[in-house]
Amino acid sequence: MPLPSDPATRPRRIPRRAGIGLRAPHYRRLLDELPDVGWLEVHSENYFGDGGQPLHYLERARAHYPLSLHGVGLSLGSAQPLDRGHLARLAALLRRFEPDLVSEHLSWGAVPGRHLNDLLPLPYTEEALAVTAAHVAEVQDALGRPILVENISSYLRFRHSTIGEAEFIAALAAQTGCGILLDVNNIHVSAANHGFDAAAYVEAIPVAAVREIHLAGFDRIGELLVDTHGTRVAPPVWALYRLALTRFGAVPTLIEWDTDLPELDVLLAEAATAERFMEAHRALAA
Repeated sequence: MPLPSDPATRPRRIPRRAGIGLRAPHYRRLLDELPDVGWLEVHSENYFGDGGQPLHYLERARAHYPLSLHGVGLSLGSAQPLDRGHLARLAALLRRFEPDLVSEHLSWGAVPGRHLNDLLPLPYTEEALAVTAAHVAEVQDALGRPILVENISSYLRFRHSTIGEAEFIAALAAQTGCGILLDVNNIHVSAANHGFDAAAYVEAIPVAAVREIHLAGFDRIGELLVDTHGTRVAPPVWALYRLALTRFGAVPTLIEWDTDLPELDVLLAEAATAERFMEAHRALAA
């Protein structure tokens, strides 16, 4: 592994451009061709091993692109204590690759001895806020840096919630100093499923806290929209993204695609579309 003084391992700031997720089927082509994409994001847990091809390719990619680590397993909203082993592996990964951004989800997905195969919503109450804030603070202390917390898509809500979701995540950021990873697709999906105003949600998020945006595709299953991350970004999500750009500016934006993975060219084309929206916003703001 290169020494920290090697330029290839120095932290690279993620630019205000579009990025894509680094996925195994694209490793070789991306590293052979080095396309003009702003940055890369990976799922942290896929790189918790001690060696092998994933870490080899991530080291190579890290030498050419700024990096964001995006986790799915910390279960920040769980009532049980954080998994210290998981947190230690994440800390080791950060020391090795020095990403610019590190993020997790505003969700829970674990019970004692078992991880569930989903990111589940919280009851938005003062009690849940206190528990989640304590967990975020513990993570940030262990990592020695702020993290970003992402809003999830949801298909049910707790009747005893007393705080709106946007207000909950805003309060979490205010109490802990964490940033917000705003998933615009998740806002659209949840708004359609629960009947709330997606634009009002965007307006309730504090501007200074948003440091990354996610865009993805969804599918309709019966009466629900489902965040599948398996299709192109839909027109209403692009429209909501335009509103987000107006409020938050051209923050780093990721094209998320995890299922039915297309050819690399499709991801790059979606990223190019996001960059055109950013350039249009900059032109209007100039």
